[in-house]
Formats: sequence, structure tokens, C-alpha cells
Amino acid sequence: MKDILTEIVENKKIIVDEAKKILPLDEIKNKIECGHFRMSQNVKKNSWSLIAECKLQSPAKGRLNKTHSVLELAKIYEDNGAKMLSVHTDPHFLGSNEDFKKVREQIKIPILRKDFIIDEYQIYESRLLEADAILLIVRILTAETLKKFLYLAWSLGMDALIEVHDEKDMETALSTPAEFIGINNRNLKNFTTTTENTIELLPHADMNRILISESGIFTVEDVQRLKNSGCDGILVGEGLVRAENISEQTKNFALK
Repeated sequence: MKDILTEIVENKKIIVDEAKKILPLDEIKNKIECGHFRMSQNVKKNSWSLIAECKLQSPAKGRLNKTHSVLELAKIYEDNGAKMLSVHTDPHFLGSNEDFKKVREQIKIPILRKDFIIDEYQIYESRLLEADAILLIVRILTAETLKKFLYLAWSLGMDALIEVHDEKDMETALSTPAEFIGINNRNLKNFTTTTENTIELLPHADMNRILISESGIFTVEDVQRLKNSGCDGILVGEGLVRAENISEQTKNFALK
């Protein structure tokens, strides 16, 4: 039986191949302008950063929010203390490039393109969308490809959040000069979550890097514990979009 991540990656290969036919890489390269490392500029100057995710759906839990659009969530987050946004462009999460463009047009804070990047085409495409940063998941890349993709992102003026799940992933991430490491609290096979994963992996991390805990964060107690344990920030989707009062929850998680 295939796990969820494997299915997503297999489907992603098809999506990327189709995208290349519609807009060839050479055309993208001629259209893009380099970014200005806005994630670095924004996150590094703050002692705590909330990266708020515009997430409408989860492959494991289905629809998470039916009351707000991606753009509406983005505006709420920006107005209530998020230092950065994460916007999905993968269809498994009801994400799209079109939604990303809408958010980019109206939001001033930096935006991370949240997707499953397996091909350099997607990195150039991310910059065409005017993404300030991309997510690189260690589990779906070789160590060599991870480093290559990191340098490519930097060459285009984008930051990269390197996502790890276990000690092996962490070791691979630390073998690169990555500035931002995200510790994923989600089991990548069945998508269950526990913040204990971050707590257990922090002793294996380099505390001189910017460490972000991702997923499974639902309470202010979770947030305070992660901050007190040494995290520099959190990336939260479900814990915000399913909140009774998204504005208040955003302020709470931003520790405003």
C-alpha cells in the first residue's frame, strides 16, 4: 500500500511534465526577475516568527475550511501578526498557482510557496510566481539534489526552508549551508502529527540555524513550549484555519 507522500510525488511528476509543455523552462527563465531574500530579511530580525499557512484541505482530513478563501486567510494573517505566509500550490491541498498570484498581488509580507518540489523547473516557476521562498523536503530528494536545489533558489534571490522529519533527514539538512530548517511534526506516511517530534529532534539540530516547527500546533501552550525549547518560529495551517476565531488565534500564535 502506497503512503500519502508517495502518491503525491508520483502525481507531482505528471503535473510538472504537463506544466513544461504549456510553459517551457526557457520561457520562464526569460520572464523572471531575481528576488531579494525577503524571508531572511523578515524572519532573522525577529525573535519569534509565525509563518501562517493558507490551507483549505488536507489529504488525510479532507476540507479544513469552507468559510474563507485563500486570499481572505492571507489578509487575516497579515493583519494579525504573521511574519510570513505559506501558500499551497498543490491540488491535494486545494492549492493552485492562481491563488498564489492573487495573494502575491495584495499581500506585502514574504510568501513561501508550499509544494512538493522534485524538479528544478518548479524552482524557476516559483520565482515566476514571485515567491520569496520555497520548501525543500529532504525525504523526497537525494542529498546531492537538495544541495543543488538550495543553491538554485539562492541564485534566484529566494530563501529555502529545508524540511526534516527524523535524525537522518536532519543530518542531511545540516550537511548543507541551509539557513532555515523546518522540523515536520507530521508522519509523512499517514499524516498524523505530534509536536514531540520537534522536541526530540532539537538536540540533533544546529541551534545557530533558524529552526521552525511545522504542523500539529493547536494551542498557545504548544507554541510556548516550542519557543521555550529553542525554536525560532512555527509554521501553522490547520491550527489556524480551523480556529473558532482565526484573527485571535493568529495573534496568539504570533505571541503578540
